[in-house]
Amino acid sequence: MTGAASGIGRAVAGALVDAGAQVLAVDLEPDPDGPGEPFAEFDEDRWDALLALLLTSPFLLARYGWDALAAGGRGRFIAVASAHGLVASPFKAGYVSAKHGVLGLVKTLALEGADQGITATAICPGFVRTPLVEGQIAAQAEAHGVPAEQVLEDVILAPHALKRLIEPEEVAGAVLFLLGSSGAAFTGAPFVMDAGWTAR
Repeated sequence: MTGAASGIGRAVAGALVDAGAQVLAVDLEPDPDGPGEPFAEFDEDRWDALLALLLTSPFLLARYGWDALAAGGRGRFIAVASAHGLVASPFKAGYVSAKHGVLGLVKTLALEGADQGITATAICPGFVRTPLVEGQIAAQAEAHGVPAEQVLEDVILAPHALKRLIEPEEVAGAVLFLLGSSGAAFTGAPFVMDAGWTAR
């Protein structure tokens, strides 16, 4: 389990432990998805770092866990992607590219793993109440001299049909569903929980 120190990762790790799973949890600081940059100014080192963390990391987890996933005949590989794996936003070239790549990765894993009983799915949430998102709200509110509630509704939640943040525990619940018997047929596709973002 990567990204387990806070936000979605922490909620998922906690839910797995509560369900009786043995969890190996790791994280990395700082968080990769900071303030956006125009594409023409996007730093090359930051691009490499984002793709390494958000795309190469799940590839390596799948690659070196493949034999273990195949051993029981019902291995489940679940990546947390994003609604940004389905749609784009300006000033997020590295993040959007990496999350689109995660969807391509799970599609390939699903096809290659099917004969061994391995499923692969990418959860695609919209904006989740994480320290990163809350920090962005506070920073934008200060920069523009407006209340945090206005930034949340007018900027962050603008693409959501449901005007609220998704809770980390909701994403954790989706992971538990996909790991359970009812999630056995979900493979090679995004598991979308984006508060109506991609319905537009």
